Parts: sequence; structure tokens; C-alpha cells
Amino acid sequence: MMQPEGVLVRIPASTANLGPGFDTLGMALSLYSWIGMKEARQTVIRLYGSEMEGIPTDKSNLVYKIAQMVFCEAGVQVPELEISMYSDIPLTRGLGSSASAIVGALFAANALIGSPLTEAKLFDMATAIEDHPDNVGASLFGGLVTAVWDGLHADYIRMEPHEDLEVLVVIPEFQLSTSEARKVLPVQISRKDAVYNISRSSLLVAALAQGRLDLISRAMSDRLHQPYRAKLVPGMAEILEKAVQHGALGIALSGAGPTLLALVDRHSDRKKELEAYLLNTMKAEGIRASACWLNPSSEGAQLLGSMSSGSFLELIKGEVKA
Repeated sequence: MMQPEGVLVRIPASTANLGPGFDTLGMALSLYSWIGMKEARQTVIRLYGSEMEGIPTDKSNLVYKIAQMVFCEAGVQVPELEISMYSDIPLTRGLGSSASAIVGALFAANALIGSPLTEAKLFDMATAIEDHPDNVGASLFGGLVTAVWDGLHADYIRMEPHEDLEVLVVIPEFQLSTSEARKVLPVQISRKDAVYNISRSSLLVAALAQGRLDLISRAMSDRLHQPYRAKLVPGMAEILEKAVQHGALGIALSGAGPTLLALVDRHSDRKKELEAYLLNTMKAEGIRASACWLNPSSEGAQLLGSMSSGSFLELIKGEVKA
């Protein structure tokens, strides 16, 4: 059933891989984007915030196109839409900006027509678009998600992040697309490196599930992608080696980068030391970066309400970081 007053949804950012969990392990973060969607007489797309610069405002817009996929799957026609978007998630920095847009479009469009598609179906559609399930799973379901994708269907298990986990992200000013970051990866790996990553990713999932924060640092090491991507992010190689010595529970490239992510015990008295170390190490390489303290987000995509009680910016006022 169509929601004539439209829908407003919020979608969390995400980090993927967490070191060894390449394309399989993701976690939602307390940085968000918002999408308002309503049936219209003529399509209008309004973008707000600096992170939206350069995004199309016609029917080539990704959110519009994905919404039409939902309507087609559900057997309904909603050719014209009013779409409003705002995001605090920086683009192409390894924090799941594209995944949040994909999940947000699917979730909003489905809610707009009365939610005929299941979350499992939305997850399969999102994974098919993104081509891996980690970021989209985290943004859709929240928490920690480990998932597998066979090309048609994604299976997942969601875990609640430990209450003592806090996240520090250091975001360089330059952008790095996933496609560029994948180009530096080898076509083949050795059996030794495969076993290395399988063992670490298994240990990491178990440590996160059981709250064994003491095992995170050893479990987050990786040989599949980070050693090859280190040349794309100056200072990264040193940070991966030494951040634990400055108070991190574990450190990893967030997604395809260039953002670096540290898991931290929120009760630690070394937070300022760790933040200064990460920023100063990048500064020494000539890289300007900003630091942001976040929490794992237990909530995934959420329907906040309708678009009837005010303008889009009024509805999200008080939630945005800017």
C-alpha cells in the first residue's frame, strides 16, 4: 500500500573487512545519511550537504534507479518521485557511502509501497548491486555482520558489538575508489597467506562475538589486501604495525580506504595518545586528515516517519553532525 505522505529513512555508515575479513565482515558506524522519498507528479531530486556535490539530480541518480528496481520487483509503478538526500558519510573514503545509498534507496522505496519485499530480499538485491555483502549488510541490519554471497543469495549472521568497543577513524582528505584499490590486489595468493587470513578472520569473529577484546590485535592482521594497498595510503604501513603500541585494540584499513580504523576500549586512558599518533604519522607523510570518534551502530536502516510534518531539513535537524 502506497504511503501518500512519503517516508523518511536513516542509514548508518559502515566499515568492511576489519583486516582479515575481506568482503565478508562489516560493522555499522554511528555516522549517517538520510533519504526522504515521496510519490510526485514530476521527479525532483534535492541534495543537501557538501558530501552530495557532483551527484546527479535527474533520473540517472543512483537512488532513483534503485527505487525503480524495487517497484519493478514488487510489480508496481511509481515513475515519478520526490527524493531528498543528506549525508554525513564522506564519499569514497572507505566508510560505505555507496552501500548506504544503495541500502537507503532499497529500504525507502520498499517502505514507500508498504514493504512488500522482505529484508532478506532487500539484502540479496543490495549485495547484487554492491557485489559483496559486508558493507550493505552492516548498513541494513546494524551491528556486526558476517556474510557470504553465492551470486544469487546472501546468508548472514548479525552480532551485537561489545559495549566497550569504541571506534576511531582517521579520514585522509584524498579520495580512493574501491575499483582503484582493487586494481593493486594480486590475482593469486599462496596457500600460506590463505590459511593466515582464514585463521585470523575466524579468530576475529569469535573474539568479537565473545567480547575477547584482548585477542583483537592479533586477529585483525591480514595478508590478502592491506599489504598491497599500503602504498596507496602514505603512513599506513607504519600505522598498521605500531598503532597497538599507542592504545589501539586493533587497527585496519576501513573498507578499501583510505580511512584507517582503530578499535578502542572506550575506558582506555590512551585515546588522546592514539589520535595524536595517527594524525601525526599521516602529517609526517604530507597527508592532511581528520579524526572522528564513533560508536558501533546497533541500528541498521530505520524508518523514521513520513514527510508530512515539515521540510526534509527540518525533519533531520538535530541529528546531523554538521
